[in-house]
Amino acid sequence: MNNSNINRSLVVSTLKSGIHFHEELSTLVKTFGISLPQFNVLRILRGQKDKTTNLFTINERMIHRTSNTTRLIDKLINKDYVERVVCEKNRRKIEVNITTEGLLLLRKIDPLINQKEAELMHSLTINEKEILNQILTKLT
Repeated sequence: MNNSNINRSLVVSTLKSGIHFHEELSTLVKTFGISLPQFNVLRILRGQKDKTTNLFTINERMIHRTSNTTRLIDKLINKDYVERVVCEKNRRKIEVNITTEGLLLLRKIDPLINQKEAELMHSLTINEKEILNQILTKLT
Protein backbone atom coordinates (compact mmCIF):
# COMPACT_ATOMS: atom_id res chain seq x y z
CA MET A 1 0.00 0.00 0.00
CA ASN A 2 1.33 3.44 -0.80
CA ASN A 3 1.30 6.36 1.63
CA SER A 4 -1.82 7.95 0.11
CA ASN A 5 -3.80 4.71 0.42
CA ILE A 6 -2.62 4.17 3.99
CA ASN A 7 -3.65 7.74 4.91
CA ARG A 8 -7.09 7.27 3.34
CA SER A 9 -7.58 3.93 5.07
CA LEU A 10 -6.58 5.36 8.45
CA VAL A 11 -8.87 8.36 8.10
CA VAL A 12 -11.82 6.18 7.06
CA SER A 13 -11.19 3.70 9.88
CA THR A 14 -10.91 6.52 12.42
CA LEU A 15 -14.14 8.12 11.18
CA LYS A 16 -15.99 4.79 11.29
CA SER A 17 -14.77 4.10 14.82
CA GLY A 18 -15.71 7.59 15.97
CA ILE A 19 -19.19 7.32 14.51
CA HIS A 20 -19.67 3.89 16.07
CA PHE A 21 -18.57 5.13 19.50
CA HIS A 22 -20.78 8.23 19.17
CA GLU A 23 -23.83 6.15 18.26
CA GLU A 24 -23.30 3.70 21.11
CA LEU A 25 -22.84 6.41 23.75
CA SER A 26 -25.69 8.53 22.34
CA THR A 27 -28.07 5.58 22.56
CA LEU A 28 -27.07 5.00 26.17
CA VAL A 29 -27.55 8.59 27.41
CA LYS A 30 -30.80 9.01 25.44
CA THR A 31 -32.37 6.47 27.80
CA PHE A 32 -31.92 9.16 30.49
CA GLY A 33 -33.57 11.86 28.36
CA ILE A 34 -30.43 13.76 27.43
CA SER A 35 -28.20 14.01 24.39
CA LEU A 36 -24.50 13.23 24.24
CA PRO A 37 -23.58 16.96 24.04
CA GLN A 38 -25.79 17.62 27.10
CA PHE A 39 -24.02 14.80 28.92
CA ASN A 40 -20.70 16.40 27.94
CA VAL A 41 -21.84 19.75 29.40
CA LEU A 42 -22.88 18.08 32.66
CA ARG A 43 -19.49 16.38 32.98
CA ILE A 44 -17.70 19.66 32.30
CA LEU A 45 -19.75 21.40 34.99
CA ARG A 46 -19.18 18.59 37.48
CA GLY A 47 -15.44 18.95 36.87
CA GLN A 48 -15.64 22.58 37.98
CA LYS A 49 -16.10 21.42 41.61
CA ASP A 50 -18.95 23.74 42.66
CA LYS A 51 -17.53 26.75 40.80
CA THR A 52 -19.74 28.57 38.35
CA THR A 53 -18.64 28.49 34.73
CA ASN A 54 -19.27 30.77 31.78
CA LEU A 55 -20.46 29.63 28.36
CA PHE A 56 -17.10 30.36 26.73
CA THR A 57 -15.29 27.94 29.06
CA ILE A 58 -17.92 25.24 28.51
CA ASN A 59 -17.76 25.63 24.73
CA GLU A 60 -13.96 25.52 24.82
CA ARG A 61 -14.03 22.16 26.65
CA MET A 62 -16.78 20.56 24.58
CA ILE A 63 -15.91 17.56 22.44
CA HIS A 64 -18.07 19.01 19.66
CA ARG A 65 -17.59 22.76 19.73
CA THR A 66 -20.71 24.42 18.42
CA SER A 67 -22.66 27.62 18.65
CA ASN A 68 -25.47 25.61 20.29
CA THR A 69 -24.00 25.80 23.79
CA THR A 70 -26.63 28.30 24.95
CA ARG A 71 -29.42 26.05 23.67
CA LEU A 72 -27.84 22.98 25.34
CA ILE A 73 -27.66 24.89 28.64
CA ASP A 74 -31.28 26.07 28.29
CA LYS A 75 -32.47 22.48 27.81
CA LEU A 76 -30.50 21.35 30.87
CA ILE A 77 -31.96 24.25 32.89
CA ASN A 78 -35.48 23.17 31.87
CA LYS A 79 -34.69 19.68 33.18
CA ASP A 80 -33.33 21.15 36.46
CA TYR A 81 -29.84 19.70 35.85
CA VAL A 82 -28.19 23.13 35.53
CA GLU A 83 -28.88 26.57 36.97
CA ARG A 84 -28.00 30.07 35.81
CA VAL A 85 -26.07 32.21 38.25
CA VAL A 86 -25.65 35.97 37.96
CA CYS A 87 -22.01 36.93 38.45
CA GLU A 88 -21.60 39.08 41.56
CA LYS A 89 -18.68 41.05 40.09
CA ASN A 90 -20.39 41.73 36.76
CA ARG A 91 -24.19 41.48 36.89
CA ARG A 92 -24.41 41.33 33.08
CA LYS A 93 -22.34 38.15 33.03
CA ILE A 94 -24.28 34.90 33.29
CA GLU A 95 -22.63 31.74 34.53
CA VAL A 96 -23.93 28.23 35.07
CA ASN A 97 -23.58 25.56 37.70
CA ILE A 98 -24.63 21.92 37.89
CA THR A 99 -27.49 21.21 40.30
CA THR A 100 -27.89 18.37 42.77
CA GLU A 101 -30.27 16.75 40.27
CA GLY A 102 -27.59 16.98 37.57
CA LEU A 103 -25.03 15.36 39.86
CA LEU A 104 -27.48 12.57 40.74
CA LEU A 105 -28.12 11.94 37.05
CA LEU A 106 -24.38 11.64 36.37
CA ARG A 107 -24.03 9.18 39.27
CA LYS A 108 -26.64 6.99 37.57
CA ILE A 109 -25.07 7.26 34.12
CA ASP A 110 -21.37 6.97 35.07
CA PRO A 111 -21.28 3.20 35.75
CA LEU A 112 -23.15 2.51 32.51
CA ILE A 113 -20.78 4.74 30.53
CA ASN A 114 -17.81 2.97 32.12
CA GLN A 115 -19.29 -0.39 31.16
CA LYS A 116 -20.03 0.75 27.60
CA GLU A 117 -16.50 2.16 27.18
CA ALA A 118 -15.07 -1.15 28.40
CA GLU A 119 -17.24 -3.02 25.88
CA LEU A 120 -16.11 -0.73 23.06
CA MET A 121 -12.44 -1.30 23.93
CA HIS A 122 -12.65 -4.98 24.94
CA SER A 123 -10.59 -6.26 22.00
CA LEU A 124 -7.53 -4.14 22.89
CA THR A 125 -4.90 -4.91 25.50
CA ILE A 126 -3.95 -2.24 28.02
CA ASN A 127 -0.72 -1.66 26.10
CA GLU A 128 -2.61 -1.28 22.80
CA LYS A 129 -5.01 1.17 24.44
CA GLU A 130 -2.11 3.29 25.69
CA ILE A 131 -0.43 3.27 22.28
CA LEU A 132 -3.68 4.10 20.47
CA ASN A 133 -4.37 6.95 22.90
CA GLN A 134 -0.88 8.37 22.30
CA ILE A 135 -1.31 8.14 18.53
CA LEU A 136 -4.78 9.71 18.52
CA THR A 137 -3.57 12.48 20.82
CA LYS A 138 -0.83 13.29 18.29
CA LEU A 139 -3.48 13.75 15.59
CA THR A 140 -5.56 16.32 17.47
